[in-house]
Amino acid sequence: MIKKILVSQPKPLSEKSPYYDIAERFEVEMVFRPFIKVEGMSAKEFRTQKISILDYTAIVFTSRHAIDHFFTLAKEMRINIPEDMKYFCVTETIALYIQKYVQYRKRKVFFGSTGRVDDLLPAMIKHKNERYLVPMSDVHNDSLTNLLDSKKLQHKECVMYKTVSNDFTPEEIKAFDYDMLIFFSPSGIESLIKNFPDFKEKGKAVVATFGPSTAKTAKDAGLTVGLEAPTEKYPSMTGALQHYLIMQDDD
Repeated sequence: MIKKILVSQPKPLSEKSPYYDIAERFEVEMVFRPFIKVEGMSAKEFRTQKISILDYTAIVFTSRHAIDHFFTLAKEMRINIPEDMKYFCVTETIALYIQKYVQYRKRKVFFGSTGRVDDLLPAMIKHKNERYLVPMSDVHNDSLTNLLDSKKLQHKECVMYKTVSNDFTPEEIKAFDYDMLIFFSPSGIESLIKNFPDFKEKGKAVVATFGPSTAKTAKDAGLTVGLEAPTEKYPSMTGALQHYLIMQDDD
């Protein structure tokens, strides 16, 4: 019986989160505790990539982490970002976050509506003469690079922040008692194994994963995945989780 669930993400900012609805409907306790955290690279680390930020005329941001670490690095390296620098963001929310660092002007900030780079491509193609710099995490694949290559856009990807294990304290390890653990990235699974090396043998919690790469990492680690999302019928983790709990109640 699932009564206590650990969600490996930060606590939702909105009280309208579906997780809270699920907790109330099924009388389960939801605990939000990320297994991973993001750390910025130092200027010294970044310089090993031999990339000059001012060689580029446009920046592509896929997350607020990317914005934070781009401007933090620029400040640390004493780089003054030109006022005519263009910014391309995968969502309007991310675009608006730029205001934390620079004056927001619609004429130089462009954004998509779906959160996918594909949706941002039309705006980038309209500005095909720009030289695009894409700040990324050290954990990424080549899908974005291949996509921009296919449109013959001038671009360069660079690592500006790192995904590392958000280690558990001895007190947290001692109190680790959950019926289900929900993961959203391979890094989260790796952190679980690092913090709880005997989880495979002694772990009783149901492991739920979002995304094929997360599920594969869990299975490769010898874990049994009890819930996988997304599916055609349940594209979100909350939808899949709700269905799982309904089936549990029926049993």
